Amino acid sequence: MRILVMSHEYPPVGGGGARVIEDLCRGLVKQGHELLVLTTQIDDLPDEEEVDGVKVIRLDCGRKLPYRARFIEMVRYVIASFFSGWQIISSWGPDLMHVHFAVPAGASTFALSKVKKIPYVLTAHLGDVPGGAPEKTDRWFRWVYPFTPPIWKSAARVVAVSEYTRQLAQKHYPVEIRVIHNGFDLQGLEPEKIVIGKPPRVVWAGRFVPDKNPVQVVHTLAELQDLDWECVMLGDGPERLKVKNEIIRFGLEDRIFLPGWTSQEQVMACFADSDVLFMPSFTEGLPIVGLQALVLGLAIVATRVGGFVELVNPDFNGYLVDDAGGNGFSKPLRELLSNTDKLISFRKASIKIADQFDLRQIVKSYNELFCALI
Repeated sequence: MRILVMSHEYPPVGGGGARVIEDLCRGLVKQGHELLVLTTQIDDLPDEEEVDGVKVIRLDCGRKLPYRARFIEMVRYVIASFFSGWQIISSWGPDLMHVHFAVPAGASTFALSKVKKIPYVLTAHLGDVPGGAPEKTDRWFRWVYPFTPPIWKSAARVVAVSEYTRQLAQKHYPVEIRVIHNGFDLQGLEPEKIVIGKPPRVVWAGRFVPDKNPVQVVHTLAELQDLDWECVMLGDGPERLKVKNEIIRFGLEDRIFLPGWTSQEQVMACFADSDVLFMPSFTEGLPIVGLQALVLGLAIVATRVGGFVELVNPDFNGYLVDDAGGNGFSKPLRELLSNTDKLISFRKASIKIADQFDLRQIVKSYNELFCALI
């Protein structure tokens, strides 16, 4: 089957959602499908290349930063992907389209489907759902929301990456939505015997944006200075300078480190040497960093939002805190950082839970869905 994948973010552009799309595409190629991804260009990346059997075409939309898409850049992607998609469909003849993110890629996919009479499957990742990432998208959703219902209603199938995403989407779009979780490749990632770091390492990873609440990491750890720990915060974004200033204000320069934007391999290497994933986010879909934490056996302390509810079994492999803006994270982190036996137990529990998110099962679910359509 030939599948045209539409997404404005695909590695190295984008965050966790982009990496999920890449892993899924690779998995579908292994199932014997032909995939072509139409995504966004940045810096000096090749305009066209084939990576692990997936052909990638990148469109120049004026994208400036890998971790953030401006509204104008998304508009440019809609326009460019429609015309480029038209040519690809005419010459390559895909059997269906798979669009990730209802906004922006859903707009051009919807138009191409109507003109070229090709069905499409929509996968929603939360940020493309009204209210899913309020600080990031609510302002422009006021303008684009009236145009989005046809995108959801015209899809042959709609998928959400978490139950939270599905429930939120159905408040706005009365369509049938199936949950297929994000997945992770568990092959070759069997963690070795659990060994707690000296000192224990807390890790945070993502875009330095208000939704991810990175400043809270510093504020919480500042309350735990009497304990032995170190922290690595992976990523980049507009809030990074604010985080750095808070680190200096609390005198934590030798305990909290900011290596910047990192590759998938570097993230995994850091997680492999870490003990606790700390994510005080205001919103989340099914976060790829949460899956990485499960696979590599990290305890998780996170806000009770989005997909973390599906990744964390409280008092088994981590803790969930109701208020992302409060001080409720200090107690669970203190419990883990001061109790080695409990930390080891929670880390082993994460490995057990990871089996539910094996990429092979996720690919199988999409493969069955696609084959049922075509």
